[in-house]
Amino acid sequence: MRVLITNDDGINAPGLEVLHQIASDIAGERGEVWTVAPAFEQSGVAHCISYTRPMMIQKMVGERRYAAEGSPADCVLVALHDVMQDSPPDLVLSGVNRGNNSAENALYSGTLGGAMEAALQGLPAMALSQYLGPDNRGLGNPFEAALVHGATTIRQILAADPVNASAYRLFYNINFPPVAAAQVKGTRAAPQGLRQGTGFSCEPHLSPSGRRFLWIRGGDQQAEVAPETDAAVNLDGYISVTPMRADLTAPDALDALKGAFE
Repeated sequence: MRVLITNDDGINAPGLEVLHQIASDIAGERGEVWTVAPAFEQSGVAHCISYTRPMMIQKMVGERRYAAEGSPADCVLVALHDVMQDSPPDLVLSGVNRGNNSAENALYSGTLGGAMEAALQGLPAMALSQYLGPDNRGLGNPFEAALVHGATTIRQILAADPVNASAYRLFYNINFPPVAAAQVKGTRAAPQGLRQGTGFSCEPHLSPSGRRFLWIRGGDQQAEVAPETDAAVNLDGYISVTPMRADLTAPDALDALKGAFE
C-alpha cells in the first residue's frame, strides 16, 4: 500500500513522526510512505487553499519527504498533482495533531482540512488527533495512545468502510483520548459534539512598545458535551471515530425552507 501523510503542525512536528510510524505499519514492508507537509505550522486554517498565491515546495532530508509553503489541503493537492502524480496514494492520513479535533474544533482544523481535500479528490482519508489532558500531557510521549492504537483503528475503519453512496466521499475524524495507551478503554463510533457555553474568542495584550495586539484563545477543552458524542467518549477514555462528508447541507431544515418559498 502507498500512504500519503500530512499534518497542520508542520514538517518537523513530533506528531508527524508518530504518524509516519503508524503509516509504515499500515503500508507494510513492500509499501511506501510519502510525506508532504506544511513547511511551517498551519493550525486552525481548516480547508484553506492558497488560491491566490504560488507556493514553494522543497525536498527534505529523508526518502519521499517534502515540505510545501501552504496549508494541509494545499499539501494534498501538491502530492496528488505534482509529487505523486505518476503513483497516487491508496490512503491519505493527516496528523497526528497535537490536541483534539473533537466537537466544534473539527470545523477549524487544518488536520481535517487535509483529509477533507483527499476525500474530495476521491481518496480514502482519515484525520488523527491526540487529545491532551492531565493524564497524558506529562508523559515522555504524549502521543502514546495514538502510536499504540493508531494502526489497529485505521485497519478497523478500512474493513468497515461502507460503499460510498454519496457524491461526497466519506472521510474519518479519529480522536485519541487524553490518557496513556494502557488506559484506553476501546473505540466508539460517535457523532460530532458541541461544547456548550464555550468556544474560540480573542484576548487583547499590549506589547512592550505599547501597541495593542489580539490573541485568539480556545475554549475549555474539558467542558461537558452531550453523552456519546466524540468529545464525551474521549474524556471517558475511548477513541472516537466520526464519519464525515464535505456536504454542508442541513437536510433536517431543507423541507421546512422549501415550504417557506412556496
